[in-house]
Amino acid sequence: MNRDEMNRRQFVYGAAATAASLAAGLGAASANEPVNPSKIPSYNPDMEYRRLGKTNLMVSAVGLGGHARSKDDERREIVSRCLEAGINYIDACWDNEVKRDAKALKGRRNQAYLALSHGAKEVRNEDFRTAKKLLESLDELLLASEQEYTDLWRITCLEPGGRHTFNTACEIVEALEKAKKQGKARFGGFSSHDRRWIQFMIEYFPQIDVVCFPFTTMSKRAPQDSLFDALKQRDVGAFGIKPFAAASLFAGGPEENNQRGRLALRYILHSNTVIPIPGVNSVQELDNVVAAVKERRQLDLKESAVLEQAGRQAWANLPAHYQWLKGWQYV
Repeated sequence: MNRDEMNRRQFVYGAAATAASLAAGLGAASANEPVNPSKIPSYNPDMEYRRLGKTNLMVSAVGLGGHARSKDDERREIVSRCLEAGINYIDACWDNEVKRDAKALKGRRNQAYLALSHGAKEVRNEDFRTAKKLLESLDELLLASEQEYTDLWRITCLEPGGRHTFNTACEIVEALEKAKKQGKARFGGFSSHDRRWIQFMIEYFPQIDVVCFPFTTMSKRAPQDSLFDALKQRDVGAFGIKPFAAASLFAGGPEENNQRGRLALRYILHSNTVIPIPGVNSVQELDNVVAAVKERRQLDLKESAVLEQAGRQAWANLPAHYQWLKGWQYV
C-alpha cells in the first residue's frame, strides 16, 4: 500500500470514528425533539413531515423527484405548487435536472431542500471513481447551476453497487466528507439499486446520512434481515425512487391513473419505510400527489385489491431496461 493510499484510508477511518461517536452521543436525543414549524422550510399544516434520519431535517412526507419531462416554465409552476403545499424536498440526479430545478428555485432557495447528483460524472463513470474527480464534478455542477452548496449530495452509483470495489467505496465517502467540510454539501449519501451493498455501506461508513433506492407498490419490508433494520440502527434517512414503477403503474384513463397514483403513495406512506419522491410532469399530477398525503393511509380490502391488480399489470408492462425492479419486492 503506498503513502497516498494509507493517508486516504486514515482519513476515511478517522472520520468514521468521529461520526460514530457523534451519532452515539447525539442521535437519540435529537430524534425525540419536538417539531418546530418555524424551522421547516415551506411549512404547511396540511402536509406531514418526517425526520430524515441523523440529518434531523424535517422533510415533507413526499418529495419531488427529478426524472420528469417538464420544461423550465412548467417546472417553475410545479415547484411553486410544491412550496405552497408544503413539499420541501427536491431531488435532481443529472446535470440538466439540477440546472432546471435550481432555476425553478431561483429567488427562493431557502424554501426547499435541494439534493443533487451529477450522474454522468460520478462513479458510474470509471473516470470519476476517486475523491478528487468526484469533488471536481461537484464543483462543476454547483457552478453550472449557480449554487453555492447543496443540501444533500447523493452520489449516483452503479445500479448493482456491489460491482464497486472497496477502494471506490472509500473514495465516495472521502469525497462526501470533504464536501461537507468545505461547505459545499450539508449532508451526504448515495443512490444504488443493490440492497446488500447499501447495507454494507451504511454499516461500515457512519458518514452516510441518506440513501436512495427503489420502492414500489410491490415492495415490502423483508420479514428477516431487512435493510430497514440497518437503516434504523444507523439512523440513516431513506428516499424511495420509482414509486410508480417507472410509470408502468399507469395503464388507464386520467381518472384511473390518478387513483392508482394516490393508492401507491398511500401504500408507501402507510408502510412507514421511505419518503417517496415521484417525478411529475404537470401541476395536475403534483396536486394528485398532494391529495394522496391528505387521504386515509391504510387501504381497505377493495383498495388493496385494486392496487394489487395494478401492481401485477405494472410488472407485466415493465420495459426490458426496468426488469430489475422485480428484485425489489422485499427490502
